[in-house]
Amino acid sequence: MITIKDSVHDHIEVEGVAAALLDTPPVQRLRRVSQLGTASLVYPSANHTRFEHSLGVYALATRVLDHLDIRGEDAKTVRAAALLHDIGHAPYSHTLEDLLYHRTGRQHDDVEDLLTGDVADILLAHDIEPDRVVGLIAGDGRLGQLIAGELDVDRMDYLVRDAHHTGVPYGTIDIERLLRALRFVDGNLVLAEGNVQTAESLLVARALMNPTVYNHHVTRITKRMLQRATERLLESGAVSAETVARMDDPALQVALREAEGAAPLARRLADRRLYKRAIWAEYGDVGQDRAGELIEATPETIRDTEATIAERAGVEVDQVLVDVQDPPSMQESTTRVIVNGEIRRLPAQSTVVRALEQAQREQWRLGVYAPEARTEAVGRAAEAVLGLKITGSRITETDSPGRYASLTDFGGDSA
Repeated sequence: MITIKDSVHDHIEVEGVAAALLDTPPVQRLRRVSQLGTASLVYPSANHTRFEHSLGVYALATRVLDHLDIRGEDAKTVRAAALLHDIGHAPYSHTLEDLLYHRTGRQHDDVEDLLTGDVADILLAHDIEPDRVVGLIAGDGRLGQLIAGELDVDRMDYLVRDAHHTGVPYGTIDIERLLRALRFVDGNLVLAEGNVQTAESLLVARALMNPTVYNHHVTRITKRMLQRATERLLESGAVSAETVARMDDPALQVALREAEGAAPLARRLADRRLYKRAIWAEYGDVGQDRAGELIEATPETIRDTEATIAERAGVEVDQVLVDVQDPPSMQESTTRVIVNGEIRRLPAQSTVVRALEQAQREQWRLGVYAPEARTEAVGRAAEAVLGLKITGSRITETDSPGRYASLTDFGGDSA
């Protein structure tokens, strides 16, 4: 047994197959992959890693297995999946996932090619089939819901861990209550009677963390800058998308600085000389049809749009970054709870959930970013090219020029 001191869960005891897997290269690589991507440029203490998070998920999985009285081979397999669930992450975690998926067709939970060599040998030595671990990480089957589902231990850990390391209190949830309330009913993972508010708390935490941390405007600016730099790196032919997907953060930083097309943006990120918002438009300002088109647009279409805006604004193409947020959604709202002896979907039971779903739409933003000296020209060009109807006021603060539909910002470092 190995005992590891954790900043969130105190002492974590790692034993059995998890202890054997701990020092394998795919797991140790996670020490060099940031949990929140570029968010440390907003919240300087957000330097935690996928390794810490994976240990936390393992710890919570162990607790819920004990609570549900799941033993033997099933328990061993779930513990292995909990520790290994993030080994497929690219550098900077989710930041580059869509970009790399477009080129490789693989998501971060596609880990078959990583459960080979020493990892596969360790799993087999503990009578665990690697293919079953792959399935659990993808959320398959009854036990897969514990690793990747509406009530999984993955989101329980990352919410409290991200809140802890950013200093933002909104991700605080009652993990002990959640774990104790979990039940399997007819193969579905549900919350026991009397836990509607427990489920609501999980959704509220996520809904507040989205604009405050995950979609903070500076996080989104730095994410888009890193994406563009990585696009330039891939276009140079120096490395393949498959190679980038298996790098860690430092290796990608080096590769970006050495690629001529990527180096300017890489240096800006390193020195925190960030682009500013030229447009920060609400869903209603974009229009439902236009928003839908942009959300569904291919990367090539977005690049063409950026080029058109740049030409109209009279700036270089890499000085315009269009950032289209994913459609408003709340996966956790499909959570099942037992009410009066019946299994019900949470939205049918909770007005809070319905309000949060509306809030998700209100928090949606279309961003267009440019160097500070170019935001005015780029903002006006983007309005014309995108057909926006901006209703907000023009901002006059010197560190935030540009045109916005909303003047509301949340905590963290400014940009």
